Amino acid sequence: MRAAQPQAVQPQTVAELGRAVLAGSYGPPPQDLAVTSAFWLRNTTRLAGSEVTYRNHYLLLRTGDAFGACSFEAGELAPDFCENASGHPLDTLIRHGSLPVRIAALDAYLARVEPHRGHPASDPVTLPTGTPEVRAHARDAAIAGLLDITPGARVALIGVVNPLVAAIRERGGVCLPCDLNLRTTQWGDPVAESMAEVLEAADAVVATGMTLSNGSFDLIVEHCRTRGIPLVVYAQSGSAVARAFLGAGVSALSAEPFPFSQFSADETALHRYREAAE
Repeated sequence: MRAAQPQAVQPQTVAELGRAVLAGSYGPPPQDLAVTSAFWLRNTTRLAGSEVTYRNHYLLLRTGDAFGACSFEAGELAPDFCENASGHPLDTLIRHGSLPVRIAALDAYLARVEPHRGHPASDPVTLPTGTPEVRAHARDAAIAGLLDITPGARVALIGVVNPLVAAIRERGGVCLPCDLNLRTTQWGDPVAESMAEVLEAADAVVATGMTLSNGSFDLIVEHCRTRGIPLVVYAQSGSAVARAFLGAGVSALSAEPFPFSQFSADETALHRYREAAE
């Protein structure tokens, strides 16, 4: 597989990125690459000592040596979608009516033509063999290592992960948590359901890749780009999609391709990126 071709203009929205991929700006035509396997995954996770159960649904599309991933809300995508997805060319799925399908297909394409492994801009981190708690701690520490905030900075956390709340506070920041499903943090702090209020007050933003699956990613990127504030994205969903926005609203990225930390007890890799210095 030849390397991705440089695009003339960096995309400003996910839709622009999709159109550029379909036009061949990133490498081979997506109609020439097919889905080998499709997976519909549902999992729950509750770490030792926690009262929070995380409930996740994922669509995974494999093409060649790459996996594309996107989370979705319960009921948004039926399991039988995967029964007929294998064999489809990626261009068909990049045009699909379901946003999670489009993101997973776009992620699969970008991860295949420009893999995270060996990427010259990647700072790879190995998550160690161990229990879910050990591996989650290593993952969250790697994400927190991308935070560069000053004491007193207000940090909007879009997609609440309690260790990231703690990491923001340990660095002297004031965490402004927002999540569609959680109402309080581990310490009882109220969690906003609407991201508008926390974004408006924020000096920096940390956002989950799940914002790609609910359509809010573009709004967050545009907000940070317009205001000139840093945006760190941590992504299992659409990690290669988010990477395309480095330097165009995304300041840093923790990309975790499949298999995700919760699906393996063995060593796995995540890849940290920072926007290129001017």
